[in-house]
Amino acid sequence: MSFTFTAEANKGNARKASITITAGEKETVIIITQAANNEQENKPAIDENLPAVKVARELGLGWNLGNQLDAHVNEIADETSWGNGKVTQETLLKVKQAGFTSVRIPVTWLGKVGEAPHYHIDADRLNRVAEVVEYAERAGLKAIINIHHDGHRHIHEDGFDEHRWLDIVEAARNKDVNNAIKEQLKSMWTQIAQRFENKGEFLIFEGLNEIHDGRWGTGTNTTDGGKQYAILNEWQQVFVDAVRATGGNNATRYLGISGYCTNPDLTIKHLQLPTDPTKDRLLISVHYYDPANFALENKFAEWGHTGALSKKEKWGDEEHLEKIFAALRTAYVEKGIPVYIGEMGCVHRNNNRSEAFRKYYLEYVCKAARTNGMAVFYWDNGNAGAGRECSGLMNHATGTYVNNGKDVIDVMTKGYFSNDSSYTLESLYNNAPQ
Repeated sequence: MSFTFTAEANKGNARKASITITAGEKETVIIITQAANNEQENKPAIDENLPAVKVARELGLGWNLGNQLDAHVNEIADETSWGNGKVTQETLLKVKQAGFTSVRIPVTWLGKVGEAPHYHIDADRLNRVAEVVEYAERAGLKAIINIHHDGHRHIHEDGFDEHRWLDIVEAARNKDVNNAIKEQLKSMWTQIAQRFENKGEFLIFEGLNEIHDGRWGTGTNTTDGGKQYAILNEWQQVFVDAVRATGGNNATRYLGISGYCTNPDLTIKHLQLPTDPTKDRLLISVHYYDPANFALENKFAEWGHTGALSKKEKWGDEEHLEKIFAALRTAYVEKGIPVYIGEMGCVHRNNNRSEAFRKYYLEYVCKAARTNGMAVFYWDNGNAGAGRECSGLMNHATGTYVNNGKDVIDVMTKGYFSNDSSYTLESLYNNAPQ
């Protein structure tokens, strides 16, 4: 008696399957291995001498000070309103000691900006942002600051469209609205840049964060003939022009540029890099939380090729991740444009098996970023619970570890910094949780 088994062509990493044959009391297990065949496997090792790779290596593995200076209540920025204590110098010293090399400091400016035409930024707000930037500098960390939730948009279940002054939908409809937004953006970035004019190269400005129409890339941006993409490109040009015009160290400062909702695919397809009088000083910023139902929502407990089918999302496994990162490498890194994953993360689980998949996911993201010559930043919102929105690794006021934060950081630092030649994406894949 003979049996024939067929499998679809492998488009991903090397994979294994076991076939168990039972006859009476006898049992035989046959292990079948299918060779790897994907875009990442076929790419040569990244050239460490590429200028874009060198910039990414300096940023390295970063930590987001999330739900902190970006927090707000009743449309007013408020550092402690989302549950975190005030960040201290000790916090960022411990972030550095934990193994991170950079910190992204998201900043919301709501309620701290005056009326047109000057849009004067409250001095206390600027001073507090400057104080935290100095914490990072003293700790030996690279730092990124931005305009964060001023562009947040959310469509509620009842249809309510919650949005703020960086309104890309209305800007795409109304030229006057777009011009007013650009004037405010110019004024704010002029003031921010002037405040930090003398800060060294360790400080990077990131113009905008996750600009979209509330549908995360699947809304009217797909039907408006490219209007929203064009508007965002205009805004990024305003940002670059405003910063460069302030002179000093800002004339050559690295600037982070993001595409529509910081989605990698939409960035590659629709972002037009701003014209910059300073050569090779623009960086691409994207975010990666795929699949969101695993990484953010905790609707699934497992991830990757070894995850149980009933416990993992139907898409977004290792092959998906590698294709996206390889595409960023091709579109930008190999053309001399540095890339950083400005946000990525995965929420804490309350059982060991789910945490094993969480750590595997985070290690894989970090290793893939390193392999493709990019920097990567973990989103830490300080939340010490388990489940949705619980991505805390360190207490923001003290720098002490939250939950199993040290273990999670250790796998990420291994993924990004290990120089062991036998440690590859394939070896990591082959040692996924079982």
